[in-house]
Amino acid sequence: MKKRKRQHRSFWIVLVSLVCVMGSFFVGDLVRVVERMAYPRNYAPDVRQYAAQYGIEENIIYAVIRTESGFRPDAESDAGARGLMQITDETFEWIKSKLAPDEEITFDDLFDPQVNIRFGAYLLSACLARYDGDLSTSAAAYHSGMGLVDSLLEQAVYSSDGKTLSSFPYRQMNRYVYKINESYQKYCAIYTQ
Repeated sequence: MKKRKRQHRSFWIVLVSLVCVMGSFFVGDLVRVVERMAYPRNYAPDVRQYAAQYGIEENIIYAVIRTESGFRPDAESDAGARGLMQITDETFEWIKSKLAPDEEITFDDLFDPQVNIRFGAYLLSACLARYDGDLSTSAAAYHSGMGLVDSLLEQAVYSSDGKTLSSFPYRQMNRYVYKINESYQKYCAIYTQ
């Protein structure tokens, strides 16, 4: 009888151990699935194409799209910014003059994901080139404009080297830069596993 109880207890210990080990694999997979749902890589062909064309890391583009529109191509802000990467009319005209002056593209076309990612990636590449690849300073410029960032760089309280911002004086700008960096880090962690 004692031998049978020991065998029965051993059976349950082995079974519980096996369930725990198998469960840890499933929990890990479940966590990865949830993370990928929270940080998707929608519009991958367009992101891949324009990231390569403009020399930008794909994860930076995904971080901007997630932060700007939550991957909604029909998003429109109170300021009138449109599409996945939230481009305003004034910024659209500037990018169009550089990128596609002879193309029949209108501001309304920014609701098309391919056009929006093309224009947004171009703007991101211009910001990254101007600010030596510094993501935080480039994100501030993408959000608030290069002119404002350039004026902040001239002030020692915001920049010790005149090339990158060490602090972001406006609440919205500061929050935006934080969100971009957080999303970028998450994308890098999730998709390099």
